[in-house]
Amino acid sequence: MSEVLVVVDHADGEVKKPTYELLTIARRLGEPSAVFFGSPEQGDTVAEKVKKYGAAKVYVVDDAQIKGYLVAPKAEALQQLAEKTSPAAVLLPSTFENKEVAGRLAIKLGSGLITDAVDVAEGGVTTQSVFAGNYTVQAKVTTGTPIITVKPNSAAPEEADGAGAVEAFAATISDVAKTAQVVATQPRQSTGRPELTEAAIVVSGGRGTGGNFEPVEGFADSLGAAVGASRAAVDSGWMPHAFQVGQTGKTVSPQLYVANGISGAIQHRAGMQTSKTIVAVNKDPEAPIFELVDFGVVGDLHTVLPAATQKITERKG
Repeated sequence: MSEVLVVVDHADGEVKKPTYELLTIARRLGEPSAVFFGSPEQGDTVAEKVKKYGAAKVYVVDDAQIKGYLVAPKAEALQQLAEKTSPAAVLLPSTFENKEVAGRLAIKLGSGLITDAVDVAEGGVTTQSVFAGNYTVQAKVTTGTPIITVKPNSAAPEEADGAGAVEAFAATISDVAKTAQVVATQPRQSTGRPELTEAAIVVSGGRGTGGNFEPVEGFADSLGAAVGASRAAVDSGWMPHAFQVGQTGKTVSPQLYVANGISGAIQHRAGMQTSKTIVAVNKDPEAPIFELVDFGVVGDLHTVLPAATQKITERKG
């Protein structure tokens, strides 16, 4: 059975949920092998986690030559690993960085590329959501090794026994790949809330907040939820782009999605319409979002959310 390389999504060795989703998908295509870019000292810890989802091998690529640079070194390392292992496919979480890596890797390998897949079936047939989620298309790479980036929450992680054998892989990074270097970063302050794409509950705000996200954030914190925002709120400068849910933002599929002051434009629906339960709070009874929801509240979010937050807090007490 051919290997399927799965690039591990992690933060300082802490494996994120999209990795387990990709390992689950990879088992449909062959034998999953995880690719971890990080410190060799973290390799065993990562292997213990990913082998529970079927990873037969864990290739540990020391990121000493990679971190601090843009995407080119990682693409070179994946190229060398793919040339060594001849995988059936290479799967990456569909982040902005990984889509750039995938594009470079496809060129280096002379392979076909599919980005933002929402499903990958046996045989490598992918499903993509297009035209703001109104249509789905199926596609398949017919040239070279399929390079596929998959959106988060596209599959339910399913555990499976894997050997998780750790193998160090030494990549040779060219000087050309190191021409673009990150010279300074500003760490994002931690809010203590769950990661948006991994959260079981997401509470989002839109134009109806008027720029005041305090009711949205307070309600989210009472539920232990992540905070999201519509494109209108992001374009207005009220929230950073990292919080945007929608076609040009992040795709979420939580158990509960609460939309506050969001009209429900197609662009926003594309990023949240697969949520299990959808609740909307909007003072406009004709807002398109009400066509999509399981429960709707016609009212001002600045009144509704504080009252709901108080009730939840009282019950917890």
